[in-house]
Amino acid sequence: MLRCVFALLVAVAAMAPAAAAAPPVTQFDGRWSVVIETDRGTCDRAYRYGIEIRNGVVSYVGENAFDIRGQVARNGKVHVRVSRAGSYADGHGWLSSDGGSGVWRGIGSGVCSGTWTAERR
Repeated sequence: MLRCVFALLVAVAAMAPAAAAAPPVTQFDGRWSVVIETDRGTCDRAYRYGIEIRNGVVSYVGENAFDIRGQVARNGKVHVRVSRAGSYADGHGWLSSDGGSGVWRGIGSGVCSGTWTAERR
């Protein structure tokens, strides 16, 4: 379960697709690919997920039952929390117009932490 939460965070979180005709509200709105890597703990080594940001809000658009709450500030600062059944992971970092990076830490059946990177799709 904790592994799934971290995998989801890699996607650092995906959202519902934005309408093709609607212009982005923030420079970060759109689809992103996120890779999460574990540096400490017994979580799986790495995950890749797709996410979407809409109006600066991050949320998951996959089929798994994760709760993702996140926000991207206008300056690119990111905070995301991914949770599921008592486990959670927090990710922090920065986005630019086409990429981003940061760190994450999760708590569930153990403690894991690592880094994440993102690229615009």
